[in-house]
Amino acid sequence: MPAVGNGASRSAIDQTTQNGGIAFNTTHWSVVLAAQGESLVAREALEKLCRTYWWPLYGFIRRQGYKPEEAQDLTQAFFARLLERRDLETVRQEKGRLRSYLLVSVKNFLSKARRQDTTIKRGEGRSLVSLEDLLAREWTDQQLVDTLSADRIYERRWALTLLEQVLARLAAEYEAAGNGPLFGHLKQLLSDEPGQPSRGEIARDLEMTENAVNQALHRLRLRYRQLLHKEIADTVAVPGDVEDELQHFIAVLQT
Repeated sequence: MPAVGNGASRSAIDQTTQNGGIAFNTTHWSVVLAAQGESLVAREALEKLCRTYWWPLYGFIRRQGYKPEEAQDLTQAFFARLLERRDLETVRQEKGRLRSYLLVSVKNFLSKARRQDTTIKRGEGRSLVSLEDLLAREWTDQQLVDTLSADRIYERRWALTLLEQVLARLAAEYEAAGNGPLFGHLKQLLSDEPGQPSRGEIARDLEMTENAVNQALHRLRLRYRQLLHKEIADTVAVPGDVEDELQHFIAVLQT
């Protein structure tokens, strides 16, 4: 698990903001909230956010007792209606955080579905995630799924999904620069898991000096923080909320 607790300090985040030039008027959630009508840019941004939150919300719905196929249909229907932009006016008024807004929204959606005995048609809307992928991921997460509350499953998968996206972007950047093997070795040092290789071992494997490995790791951690900050910034509408969301992200991973 990438360690962000001590590394992502306020000073580091402030430096990242200055260096990275985070522009809140172009983040995904801000675009969605600010757009009027059927803006193509806003819809594309919302679809990207939906993909991010599919796995967390599917896990929440599954924990309510629905079978996999039912949970997939409900998740798909929830996002299909969200993509129709039916309920975003409230968020515009409240300037909410996407994480909190979607959790409240899906609870209301399920409550109405039960109360009205709503029949969700198979394949309503366009599927963003296959059932096979969901089941494969669920299998690897089964022990925790059985012990956590629905809200905790949602929060945990939200944090893990952000991590996956950050690491995927890092991997792509390093591959594009011809540094895939370097990333493959250094990413192990972003983790608190036991059994990490030493920096000396990595240096020998890559035929580098240990000082060069230390410098490369420093650059990787800096870029990691920048990308994590950007991913979180994409889910809030108010710049001041980023630090709070980052601290919440850290807390979720540490519990």
